[in-house]
Amino acid sequence: MPPMLDLSDDVRAEIGEDEASRLLAGENAPGSYDCTSCRTPGDTDRERTSTVLFVGDETAVLAFAHAACVPSQVVPVSEEQLQGAVRTITDQQEPPAAAVAPEEAPGSAYASPAATDGAPGADRPDTEQRPAGDQGPPRQAVLGVTCGQVLIGETLHPAVVVEPTGPIARPGSDGPGDDFLPLLIEQGFHPVMGLDRVPERVEGWSVLLAMGQLHGILQPSSDGTGGSTAWWQAHTPLSVTDGWRTTANKHHTVVVYAAPAGSIGQQPREDLLREALERAAANGALVAGEMPLAGT
Repeated sequence: MPPMLDLSDDVRAEIGEDEASRLLAGENAPGSYDCTSCRTPGDTDRERTSTVLFVGDETAVLAFAHAACVPSQVVPVSEEQLQGAVRTITDQQEPPAAAVAPEEAPGSAYASPAATDGAPGADRPDTEQRPAGDQGPPRQAVLGVTCGQVLIGETLHPAVVVEPTGPIARPGSDGPGDDFLPLLIEQGFHPVMGLDRVPERVEGWSVLLAMGQLHGILQPSSDGTGGSTAWWQAHTPLSVTDGWRTTANKHHTVVVYAAPAGSIGQQPREDLLREALERAAANGALVAGEMPLAGT
């Protein structure tokens, strides 16, 4: 009996028809695996399984996930992170993923994605990204990122909170002002007056989850190709909590909040994080947007 594999057209195009045929026939299918999204066991002989191809500059890794968690897809990641994942798989001597050579490695639409911790208070001040809307010469803005679950109405939602460690000036401005929120509003973020409703979606933006970890916040590319670039990234990939990942896979969306420097701070618990968000909203210092979950 052939394995119950879902193979998207994008994955099929990358690995080639010969490799796709072997997979669907069961020659290279893993049988049992650890889901690359929820990290729990799966079985290709008993349940629908998605093939997920992680593609770097020179390497590609074919992983497997419960079809109920994520669809079959191609996920561009940095070569460094992909090599690290291969080393981890090799060290653990587990069979959930297999290295494959795509027929033609695509140019990544993402800029070196990386992850942040999934625990509240996991502020990463060493993460450096240009603020949204800055299309001029490269300049650095230090962004801190915290992840946690936020209760909106009666439902828990996965949230990412972004707060710079200092004021963000508008490109070309010599003044000391902080234009962080106006820049984000110009990119489609919405002012938040309270945490009683899910904010509207920010078009073209997404949150990348890959290999069970949170990888960057992506914004539309400025070159008009329809691709994406990393607006935020961390230097060291870190796993999110099981609860955060489960909630994200349930909704397939993430709520991203942003506030000026000094508005939120590093909060050790989710209830304190919520209180800080509510204070920022009451002071008119909070914007947000709902974003689709990209990857796994």
